[in-house]
Amino acid sequence: MNYTDKNMQDVWKKDKDHHIHPWTDFATFEDTGAMILSSGDKAHVVDGEGKKYLDGIGGLWCVNIGYGRQEIAQAMADQVMKIPYYSAFGHHTTQPAAELSAKLAELAPGDLNHVLYGCGGSVANDTAVRLVHFYFNQLGKPTKKKIISRVDAYHGSSYMTMSITGVKFDHIGFDVEKDLVHHISCPNPYRRPEGQSLEAFCDEKVQELEDKILELGPDNVAMFFAEPIMGAGGVIVPPPGYHKRTLDVCHKYGVLYISDEVVTAFGRLGHMFASEEEFGIVPDIITCAKGLTSGYIPLGATIISDKIYNVINKPQAEGALFTHGYTYSGHPVSCAVALKNIEILEREKICDNAKTMGAYFESQLRNLMDLPIVGDVRGKKFMICIENVADKETKELIDAKAKVGDRIANHCEDAGLLVRPLAHMNILSPPLILTKENIDFLVSTLRTAIEKTISDLKTEGFL
Repeated sequence: MNYTDKNMQDVWKKDKDHHIHPWTDFATFEDTGAMILSSGDKAHVVDGEGKKYLDGIGGLWCVNIGYGRQEIAQAMADQVMKIPYYSAFGHHTTQPAAELSAKLAELAPGDLNHVLYGCGGSVANDTAVRLVHFYFNQLGKPTKKKIISRVDAYHGSSYMTMSITGVKFDHIGFDVEKDLVHHISCPNPYRRPEGQSLEAFCDEKVQELEDKILELGPDNVAMFFAEPIMGAGGVIVPPPGYHKRTLDVCHKYGVLYISDEVVTAFGRLGHMFASEEEFGIVPDIITCAKGLTSGYIPLGATIISDKIYNVINKPQAEGALFTHGYTYSGHPVSCAVALKNIEILEREKICDNAKTMGAYFESQLRNLMDLPIVGDVRGKKFMICIENVADKETKELIDAKAKVGDRIANHCEDAGLLVRPLAHMNILSPPLILTKENIDFLVSTLRTAIEKTISDLKTEGFL
């Protein structure tokens, strides 16, 4: 990328030479480097050359309240001047950590009243694993350790959470834990067998979970991880009733149900938490991050039920401690930002905007189904995936060498819109403050980008 500004060119080169990016394509990075984002306002970001883009990615499922919030900056500054940090180990705390814990307990469903903090979603899910193992040890069930997850699920990038992640592409070249972690198939209605009803598909997936628990042995299975809507795996919305029925199966065998709301919490589906409001379940644990601070500062939380807390809060041996937590657990600046972020979400009724504008967003994007390569438009509110195929009838994919998702994203970028490419798909997770005008621009720009991509693919013989 050639920046005309010498300072930006210098930044670009320093980044390319020294910054290892997550999910980097090393085959192209040496030549292309990274786009420098220099500023943002509301639903837009600006690159190092001064070009403005509507952010259809929300940073990465993150910037729910939009960019440029002075209140957040002030909350950071105020807390830094009061006390920027103190360890939460043992018998110390800060006011923001205490206040946020109470607020999350108020917002979370059922008896999920207790909070452990970390720096993001991976840590929140890692904490859930360690906590559940400890819980069953305390109950005298030391064999109850195994974890069930799903193909195409995404739960993080630590060693354990990447093992729980079921996106096989992400495992290439890396080691993962294969004894503790077991996967059942993805509940993707779009890819169900031809002629199978949604009800029969749901029956099959629920039975598969029960069969897996029985295969591994109920005395050995500790937990089931489930995103309410699977995000990085392609925005998979399971069939109606799936979550309620899988939770019932888990509880039948004493398996804890972990709802990974790292993406879905704090408004993305129009609710502070989606588990109960959208899917009718009260899980044993909810993990969250991203929208908790709208990405303004790192923070994640693992919210647990009274049932779990009342077991783990008993000393397991004389003089023993609850030896879990992190240097930055309950970081006061991060907690102060989360409190201000939640205040903004509530005061400005951003969840309501996500419901009304999100419904409009869904309906307008579904109009793209008239395009010959758009096989599926799925998701809810401000969490949508467009799946592109070579043949709508057979759902056959376009040759991977065509990099159709990248092509569409590149055409969008040229026109001032950022969307996320994921193989043959494009994912949209914009700030929750989008207006009708923003949505109309996004959808029309995306339509043009897909049309240009179709033309490119025909010219190059991919279609």
